[in-house]
Amino acid sequence: MPQPIANIPPISCYVRKEYLRDLQDGHGEFTPAYWVSVKAIRHRALYIEAFLPEYGALYDKLPISAFVSRPETPKPDLSLGDLQLWDANSTQVAVIEKAVLKNMRCKFRTQDGGWHHGHYLFTVDMVHSDPNEIDANWARLPAEHKSYNFIRLDNGQYSAQPNNRVLWEDEALVFKTPKMPDFKVSTKEFSAEAGRWKLGDEDSWSYDEQDAKAEKKFLRPINPDPVKAIAKEVHRGRPKTARREA
Repeated sequence: MPQPIANIPPISCYVRKEYLRDLQDGHGEFTPAYWVSVKAIRHRALYIEAFLPEYGALYDKLPISAFVSRPETPKPDLSLGDLQLWDANSTQVAVIEKAVLKNMRCKFRTQDGGWHHGHYLFTVDMVHSDPNEIDANWARLPAEHKSYNFIRLDNGQYSAQPNNRVLWEDEALVFKTPKMPDFKVSTKEFSAEAGRWKLGDEDSWSYDEQDAKAEKKFLRPINPDPVKAIAKEVHRGRPKTARREA
């Protein structure tokens, strides 16, 4: 069930020691870690909780910039603003590993126009599911909703990027010369119940009795009796017999 904190896959990685020391010291040092959970607080970066086996301890509220996949300073060393474009705009999250994209190569573009490559891990999405609470989150608006695709970057960092900043690279699925997307942000809300059907007083299991014309048009057999149909067509083709003179 969606809530402010959710389990995430136990990714094996390293924490930059300075993040465990409130950025006061420990720069250039690295501590082995496993990801445990992700937390969403509106207008803040996603917070990751990590298990630190050297200490047998948990450390919470770490941004994605605190982690690297190998114990060395990344080159280039991207900032938090590059690694995660948007802060959380909802207090409820859902975590999903998109099967079609599992381990797929991809690239994302930073604000300065640079491209950075990596492998897809999983996705954190912003949702609202409790009908007894007012949905006051920006994520409810189509144009403001954001999802975060977690990516293990080739430079050793991790990134959480929305769909519109990522291009996917798959030899079997993607065209040899892919087009550059020219899409516009989705601002519309769609509903399949657009007033076409009026079913409040109908008890027909297929709804067809409420429209006799539609029933005749769509439900009648195309050719109920082939023999009679052929005979009818043959009769239509015969010349009319002239009347005998008296």
